[in-house]
Amino acid sequence: MPIQNSPYQAFATLLTTSGHNVSPAELHGLLLGRSAAGAGFDHDSWLADAADLLEGEIQDNVRNALIGLQEMVKGELTGDDMTVVLLLPTDEAPLTERAIALGEWCQGFLSGFGLNYRDNALSTEGKEVLQDLAAISQVQDALDESDDGESDYMQVMEYLRVAPLLLFAETKKADEPAAAKPSLH
Repeated sequence: MPIQNSPYQAFATLLTTSGHNVSPAELHGLLLGRSAAGAGFDHDSWLADAADLLEGEIQDNVRNALIGLQEMVKGELTGDDMTVVLLLPTDEAPLTERAIALGEWCQGFLSGFGLNYRDNALSTEGKEVLQDLAAISQVQDALDESDDGESDYMQVMEYLRVAPLLLFAETKKADEPAAAKPSLH
C-alpha cells in the first residue's frame, strides 16, 4: 500500500491544505487523552479543544474529519476490542518519522488528559501509565534505524494501543455512582 493512501497521510494533507500546522498524531492523542480523562463524546467540546490546538477557524472538511475521528475513538473506547488504532505514519515511513509522531501522540494525549481530568484519584497503575507516556514523549531521538529500534517502536506502539483503555476504564469507574453503599436511613 503506498504511503500516500494511509489515514495518517490523508489527515496530514487535509490539515496542511487547510492551513493547520499540526500533526495528526498529536490531534489524535489529544482526542484520546480527553476521552480517556472522562470528557465524554460531545462534538462541540471536542471541536473546541481541537480548535485550540489548530489555532484558527476550522473549515467544514476538517470539522467533519474531526467528528469522524471522534466517532471512531468512541467506538474503540466503548467497544469490546480492547485496543485502539493509533493515527501514526505507516510502517513504510522512516523510523525517525514514526518515532517523532509517537512522541507527538503522547504529548497530545497528556495535554488532552490533563485538560479534562478533574478527579485526581488515579490508581498507582493509572499514574504509572501517565508517567510512561511522559517518558515516551521524550524518546523519539533514542530510536535508531535498526532491528532493535523497530522492535522498541513496536513494543511502545502496542503499549499505547491499550494505555488509553486502561485510563478510560479507570475514569469511568470513578464516575459510576456508588450504588453498593448501604443507605443511612
